[in-house]
Amino acid sequence: MSKATQSEIKFLEGPQSRWEEFKFTLKVVREFIRGFRALHFAGPCVTIFGSARFKEDHEYYILTRELAGEIAKLGFTIMTGGGPGIMEAANRGAKDVGGKSVGCNIILPFEQSANPYLDRWVNIKYFFVRKTLLAKYSYAFVVMPGGFGTLDEFFEALTLVQTRVVKSFPIILFCKDFHKKLMEYIEHLETAGTISPEDIHLILYTDSIEEAIDHLKVNSIEQFGLKYAAPRPSGWLFERRLFRYK
Repeated sequence: MSKATQSEIKFLEGPQSRWEEFKFTLKVVREFIRGFRALHFAGPCVTIFGSARFKEDHEYYILTRELAGEIAKLGFTIMTGGGPGIMEAANRGAKDVGGKSVGCNIILPFEQSANPYLDRWVNIKYFFVRKTLLAKYSYAFVVMPGGFGTLDEFFEALTLVQTRVVKSFPIILFCKDFHKKLMEYIEHLETAGTISPEDIHLILYTDSIEEAIDHLKVNSIEQFGLKYAAPRPSGWLFERRLFRYK
């Protein structure tokens, strides 16, 4: 088990000494600052979630790579968790068409290491910091097949939009065959009255790359009038050296 994971588990056990909690808070602040510095110049992003376990010959990897390329052609930076599998496929798709590709990688004792198709990335120790960074820079979220982590990220984004903590950014649930049972359960929540009927419409449930691209054009680019004006790097913050894409 990594030291970062041990630290987070210890913190979540309950009240620690005031000194220990203060030190943990400083570590979290440092993580946020590192993330902000690494991603400040990323531009408008679309974050793609999905499993780290699919290999490059898998149909979902191939599909994600194609989809990410089409999204990158719209001018979006492709953001992922920075690891292998679906994340790699998405970053690779962006690079295929000359688009920008960034990652926010979680430090884990297994599975996760930065993939080779990233222009920039930042390694983050804490899941909640990473999820905040993935949401902060994104104007849409695409959910590909995945496991617990992917579902966590999907429902996090969905809850943020539903509760209007963030603006009504598009959420695209891709691969109907894989997500059929999930959508049936979400429809069950509507029937049971635990979500509102309009909440279903926060999700585009599709197999079509063309439909996803049209949805992004209308509900992200046009809705928010996206025009990327690159922030000016600050010399005294050493940004001229640090934030230059390959």
